[in-house]
Amino acid sequence: MPPWLGGPCPACGEVMPERLIHCYSCRALLNTDLEPDSVEIPEFIPLKEIEPVVELPIRGYYLNCPHCSRELRVNARFSGKPVTCKQCDGKFMLDLDLPQLQPVGIYVYCPHCNDRLRMALKYVGINVACKACTGRLQVAK
Repeated sequence: MPPWLGGPCPACGEVMPERLIHCYSCRALLNTDLEPDSVEIPEFIPLKEIEPVVELPIRGYYLNCPHCSRELRVNARFSGKPVTCKQCDGKFMLDLDLPQLQPVGIYVYCPHCNDRLRMALKYVGINVACKACTGRLQVAK
């Protein structure tokens, strides 16, 4: 089986250099001794770029004290336990199901730069970037 000697393509007529298997323009098979492949090449579909995202648990909450209405930062490990306000010494049970103890925000620690990030509740479950280092992260629901 001799290689393609060069010349015009039998299908489209464009001049092709020697030793080719397929025409550059129409992809026609140039050497008549060869048979077309039985495998169909699928259409190229570019994939959406995947960015690595770290999923983080909620580390704590920002909420208003039910006694003095000042904002408190409370660690999530105190959920369901008694908490004392540092401002007014008022004691209350940290139960996020109560309407008067709805969190104003949450906080997490960035795994890339270890900075504490305060965020609104609407960003839970959404891919976000750290303000300090632009590292990608997502707060788990």
